Amino acid sequence: QVQLVESGGGLVQPGGSLRLSCAASGFTFRIYAMSWYRQAPGKERELVASITPAGRTNYADSVKGRFTISRDNAKNTMYLQMNSLKPEDTAVYYCCAILKTPYWGQGTQVTVSS
Repeated sequence: QVQLVESGGGLVQPGGSLRLSCAASGFTFRIYAMSWYRQAPGKERELVASITPAGRTNYADSVKGRFTISRDNAKNTMYLQMNSLKPEDTAVYYCCAILKTPYWGQGTQVTVSS
């Protein structure tokens, strides 16, 4: 079955960096688009970034120039490099596989605070 496991979250100071990983299994990773979403307390889940099978990327305006999405099809893994983190980036970050229906990971908490 489809499994998505996020890792790499944690507590970081403003201006710091984190790299999230999403390990995928149970489907042919290389042929599907993948995305990162986030959900802050009291807010709706929002798209952060997405990447096509060919590596074309798309970002929310709020993270452009600070976050970089990438994928390693040989390792069935997607990444989100987050730099210049701000307190408003605090959220649970979810990996999403866009198959016939979307599949979600369990999420990883990112907290940006001094």
